[in-house]
Amino acid sequence: MRIVLSNIGTFGDINPLIAIALELKRRGHEPVMAVPGVYGPKILPLGLEFRAIRPDLDPANTLLAEMVYDVRKGTERGLREFLFPALRHTYDDLLGAALNPVRADLLLFGELNYAGPIVAEITGIPWASYVLAPLSFFSAYDPPVLPMYPRLARADKAVPGMGHAIRRLARLVSRKWPEPIYELRRELGLPRGRNPLFVAKHSPNMVLALFSRVLGHEQPDWPENTLIAGFCFYDADAGNTALPEHLEKFLAAGPAPLVFTLGSAAVLAAGRFYEVGARAAQRLGMRAVLLIGSDERNRPKHALPESICVAEYAPYSALFSRAAAVIHQGGVGTTAQCLRAGKPMLIMPYSHDQPDNARRMRRLKVARIIRRQDFTPRRVVRKLKILLDEPVYQRRAAQVGQRIATENGVVTACDALEDLLRRKTLLSGNADT
Repeated sequence: MRIVLSNIGTFGDINPLIAIALELKRRGHEPVMAVPGVYGPKILPLGLEFRAIRPDLDPANTLLAEMVYDVRKGTERGLREFLFPALRHTYDDLLGAALNPVRADLLLFGELNYAGPIVAEITGIPWASYVLAPLSFFSAYDPPVLPMYPRLARADKAVPGMGHAIRRLARLVSRKWPEPIYELRRELGLPRGRNPLFVAKHSPNMVLALFSRVLGHEQPDWPENTLIAGFCFYDADAGNTALPEHLEKFLAAGPAPLVFTLGSAAVLAAGRFYEVGARAAQRLGMRAVLLIGSDERNRPKHALPESICVAEYAPYSALFSRAAAVIHQGGVGTTAQCLRAGKPMLIMPYSHDQPDNARRMRRLKVARIIRRQDFTPRRVVRKLKILLDEPVYQRRAAQVGQRIATENGVVTACDALEDLLRRKTLLSGNADT
């Protein structure tokens, strides 16, 4: 089958799609990656068909990252000031990818591609959707942490009906945000449809939850056709999974280090994260790896000892298993790699799904949480001492890592996509006869 896989977002949003596309290609299908143009150099060397869609992302635009990671207004601004103004362009680009040069057999969309369901409706091509974290379901039975109202999370188990109240609050706060989507639907002669932020983003055919059950499990108000597939791991750099040479030498030369990383997006709004991390590691007398990204402003200003190694990027799958602990922002991709490596975490969440992911990791007893405003050398040292000295964190992290090793999200997701196409083809054939 020819299947178009599409989303808009960071590497954390795109990498699971790459993993699925590579498996589909291995099975003899024709996957088409329809994602922002910035990812072309990472995808084309893999031998995958690539179609650029707008809006594109500027990896050097730290102002965009700071805007999106504003705890109070970040999600709203990311949608209303970045995604939705380009919605018509996204629709046009995606429509072209779905129909030209030949019509696709199946579409797979991430939740940030709000033009996707519209393209599926216009073309009649069967489609599936995917989410990466439990927050995306906004379940009243497993209520998420809302970044702008974190204190509500403390009451969700103690106050009857709080989960339903949190869900209603989220819909109330965001009620005006999707107007550009409704406007495009009117322009195309489509009815207004259901709420695109909470309902219409989920396919009526199949919703793939690309996370492990250790992160979340089925709830009564999830879409009925949801399948928890498991994490879909991919973190190579255009196919290259090797560690930088200087980092490999550093790891081999001493005990397991602390690893400080902010993923692929929060790293653009790092602030003093790496400076503080380096000082905390020195106070603990531990080695450390700082993955600072391509922004040289993230490099600590003070002279670093040989016990601290700085690198722009390293595949987490090759690095985390050799760490003592990982200090990160709580993005679901980074969190998944920590779980797979069986390593405890100190999480400093920014916004979006990160506070909710952090709480779930704390419940699993594999992580401690620290607020951004509390990220000082003294407090980081105190949190890390607990994380490293109390055996429960190491033990639980290892147990969860063993469980993750039994899952194969990529295979499960691709099996489900093939089954969906078979069912749709059978139904179409019956209708023709």
